[in-house]
Amino acid sequence: MPRPTNKKLLLDQMQKEHQILLDRLALLSEEEICRHSQLTGYAIKDVLAHLTSWEQLVLFWYRAGVKGETPHLPLEGYNWRQIPELNQMFYLRDKDKSLADVLRDFHASYQEIANTIRAIDEAEMFTPEIYPWTNKNAMGTYFVSATSSHYAWALKEIRKCLQQDKK
Repeated sequence: MPRPTNKKLLLDQMQKEHQILLDRLALLSEEEICRHSQLTGYAIKDVLAHLTSWEQLVLFWYRAGVKGETPHLPLEGYNWRQIPELNQMFYLRDKDKSLADVLRDFHASYQEIANTIRAIDEAEMFTPEIYPWTNKNAMGTYFVSATSSHYAWALKEIRKCLQQDKK
């Protein structure tokens, strides 16, 4: 699927991939969602918490940019080569959350990022270098990565988590 180049495409792809993810989750029991996978090393609920963490991170970057700040990317104390370590930090922070809390945060974060995208001006979203933190990229690139692209990744991770059940 081509990367969105406008808000309508971004929102359409985001909503489509999110719905596919929700439809898959609806087929699973609470036990399946919470079961630690030997294959992946985490549970499906951890995948959902991961999505929430990255949505919130992009929203943090955006809010900082609006205030005239340039946040450290990806996060203070981490560089882009340390994404596995950052993801591990998110995992350790969230792994003991209840499924109810993970789902509440997951749904709320989706609504928040969708509403934020709707409120951002088209030119602001897709013109490169609007904010210093985006470097030479359009801000939309970061929103795509945290939403539709990440939801498609999550679906693959969910399939991996469930593979051990078939063996």
